[in-house]
Amino acid sequence: VLAVAVIISSFVALTMGPAIAARFDFSDSENKGKISKKVGRVLSGFYERTLGFCLNVFWVPALAGLGAIAAAIFLYTGLQTELVPPEDRARVEVFATGPDGVGLSYMERQADQIEDILQPYLDSGEVESLFTVVGRYDPNRVGVTARLAPWEARTRSQQDIIAELRDPMSRIPGARVSVFGRGTLSGGGGGRSGLEVALTGSDYASIYQAARDMAEMIDTGSDILSNAEISYQPTQPQLSIQVDRRRAADLNVPLNEVSLVLRTMVGGEDLVDLNVNDEAIPIILEAETRAISSPSDLRNLFVRSDDGALISLSSLTVLAEEGVAAELDRVEQRRAIEVESDIAAGVALAEAVLEIERIAEAVLPDGIEMILQGEADTLQESSRELLYTYGFALIIVFLVLVAQFESLTSPLVVMLSVPFALAAAVFALFLSGVSLNIYSQIGLILLIGLMAKNGILLVEFADQLRAQGRTVKEAVFEAATIRARPIIMTVISTALGALPLILSTGAGAEARLSIGWVIFGGLGIAAIFTLFLTPVIYLGIARFSKADKVESLDDKMSDDATSSAAPEPAA
Repeated sequence: VLAVAVIISSFVALTMGPAIAARFDFSDSENKGKISKKVGRVLSGFYERTLGFCLNVFWVPALAGLGAIAAAIFLYTGLQTELVPPEDRARVEVFATGPDGVGLSYMERQADQIEDILQPYLDSGEVESLFTVVGRYDPNRVGVTARLAPWEARTRSQQDIIAELRDPMSRIPGARVSVFGRGTLSGGGGGRSGLEVALTGSDYASIYQAARDMAEMIDTGSDILSNAEISYQPTQPQLSIQVDRRRAADLNVPLNEVSLVLRTMVGGEDLVDLNVNDEAIPIILEAETRAISSPSDLRNLFVRSDDGALISLSSLTVLAEEGVAAELDRVEQRRAIEVESDIAAGVALAEAVLEIERIAEAVLPDGIEMILQGEADTLQESSRELLYTYGFALIIVFLVLVAQFESLTSPLVVMLSVPFALAAAVFALFLSGVSLNIYSQIGLILLIGLMAKNGILLVEFADQLRAQGRTVKEAVFEAATIRARPIIMTVISTALGALPLILSTGAGAEARLSIGWVIFGGLGIAAIFTLFLTPVIYLGIARFSKADKVESLDDKMSDDATSSAAPEPAA
């Protein structure tokens, strides 16, 4: 989007701009008495005096710039970092999980309690409708979607309603209930929203013990995380049939006969496919309906020995009921158990990640590793990729400037001004209270190009003045004073273009607000660095390069005429 917008705007600037300028008279002769001109002259005089002081005592703005960078680094560590800001999508999700094996009727009673808590919101009109699914993705789970009224029809935000619901929902006995809202970039799966990690190790028993210790620490020793849930629950009832191999051998009963009888009587045995008119029809051997209705019925089965005798299955096996996990998860091809927890309202995702890392360091034994999952993993990945994006952006801009300037010093001046744009963006985020998220990161990348453009306006003109014979100080002073107006005009027009993003309200306004503050506040503060620090940087670096000699137009025309009038050499 940014690339196409720049291409179109460049085409308009190179074609329609000169055409409009040729049709209209923009001279200042008619506007000398206007107040705007008087104010402009006052501000221009102030800027010239301030810039002259900065160039004469260059170490003062240099130290101020270094102090600004140091302050930005310090403030950056205090910024809230998250994947996306909390957004009001007029939708609240309630996700409840009961013990394994409780069944649909039990979870239906839990769903009734959840709906009772949500009923007052339905009566007040804040919630328009409820959609409840009992047995969502699992017989032991309930999912309730509460569709809120449009944001203009209610006085409270989605986050306020979620924060109010969490306490009564957490007191529902017999189930773990989570209340959350999904953002634009949140996953669309059926799981809860919050912080998700996976613990990996050599065996499930040790991983499960570590997961229980982590869950207990989350519920009792953390103010940021709460309501921990472990994916591995060895509570699903299972009937285990243990075969006495020695007695089976004494009675000449093959083990495959025992297996075949159990498979046939419990689940059915697929014997063969019968082809009828090129259609495969499976032939399945299975027990009569309700032949096996309880575990005790398995004891009444008989198996045939190699001698042809029928042997009671109860004389060969021992039945035992035990609890096992419903599923065994793996992450990165390793045995894993997932732990999910809710994040307190108003806490950024990055802060929650730091909290879970602190808990993991305190409770996890050797041999157990923690891997971030879900949005936490995406945040970590996007932060890492963002550094690569910044690096490539800076390298590409620098290479293009080197090709255009045909030197190293001028591009270096422009690139050294870019970090001050990022520092200005950090100040804007800190003052506005906006978090560092994927939307504000897009604004940071855009800000790199805008800051480089303003630097090019100044540096390119200073190079031209040096080529005409002026000293470095004279050239940069004149270039800065003349180019100050177009730089300020660019800043004002771009900042005003971002103002609607800041003033926007309604659903999805959080994303627009993040980009708007980076551009509006960051570009405004960066203009100060461009007008004062960029000339100082140019004064310190450009003196190490020689200015190209500029050939006047008259000299060039005379040289061309002389070369065209010269006689051709003899063959």
